Amino acid sequence: MFGLCFGVLFGLFGGGVWAQADAPTTTKAALDSSRNIHDPTVIRAGDTYYLFATGNGIPIHCSPDLRVWDLCSAVFIKEPEWLTEAVPGVTSLWAPDISQRDGSYYLYYAASTFGSNRSVIGLATNRTLDPDSPDYRWVDRGGVVETHPEDDHNAIDANAVTDKQGRVWLSFGSYWTGIKLVELDPATGKPLADAPLHDLATRPAAPYAVEAPFIVRHEPYYYLFASYDRCCAGVDSTYNVRVGRAEEITGPYLDKAGVPMMDGGGTLLVEGAGRWHGPGHNAVLGEKTGDKILYHAYDAEFGGVPTLRVKELSWAAGWPVVVGAP
Repeated sequence: MFGLCFGVLFGLFGGGVWAQADAPTTTKAALDSSRNIHDPTVIRAGDTYYLFATGNGIPIHCSPDLRVWDLCSAVFIKEPEWLTEAVPGVTSLWAPDISQRDGSYYLYYAASTFGSNRSVIGLATNRTLDPDSPDYRWVDRGGVVETHPEDDHNAIDANAVTDKQGRVWLSFGSYWTGIKLVELDPATGKPLADAPLHDLATRPAAPYAVEAPFIVRHEPYYYLFASYDRCCAGVDSTYNVRVGRAEEITGPYLDKAGVPMMDGGGTLLVEGAGRWHGPGHNAVLGEKTGDKILYHAYDAEFGGVPTLRVKELSWAAGWPVVVGAP
């Protein structure tokens, strides 16, 4: 997410653990355990879902059913020293992304400060997500991508994806010149030497805001989900999720009307309504029983607190559909 939001958000709400995953009947336990989750990313390991979110040390929430969540661990007890030296003023880590390959879990995250593109995407790995396992240990792998004030893009909001050839890529970025993509070395989880940056999406006119990329492969296309407009302002947030698709992971991504996302295009998928304001920063969870989309939204009936939303994601005529959003 864009750097403007996090200091304000977590100054208001702290590092608590709240969010809402919808069920046929939403229980109070599900609601109360679902609040104060911002920028969710989730993966299933065994019978447990592990959700990572923005916050101090990157909190990890566990659930058997995507409805009721417990705070079960954290990635860091304190931020790595190299990171706080690289980006002075960092108080929490943002927008994590979890993926698994070759027997390891890869957790990308961002460090930045309010309104700045002096940012770093870092990486930590683990052999297991079970905090009770003797193999449970997060290993700091250092920086992956960084940006400076003289750069025209911003190294935050990472999302790792494997293409149909087995190549691994990292999308990232917000504001400035928008969403970028770089190929990774599968052995290190870091960019290949001299790997070029590919441009995926931008908004060339005000309000410019495009961020939080998430790429999904659903044959025969790749789908780029991104969040547009204003985040992190509670009930004043205008965040919304848009999508485009491409035949190649590097683009070009076009919306339903054929407008390239590099020209500000993007088909609206989720927007605020009723009590739920500013839904965005989504992740997609693929399961045998059907895909799900997760994102946060601000609850107007609970002081604008960021709250986890989990919805069914279906596909119709080659495009994703979210029923019951937000």
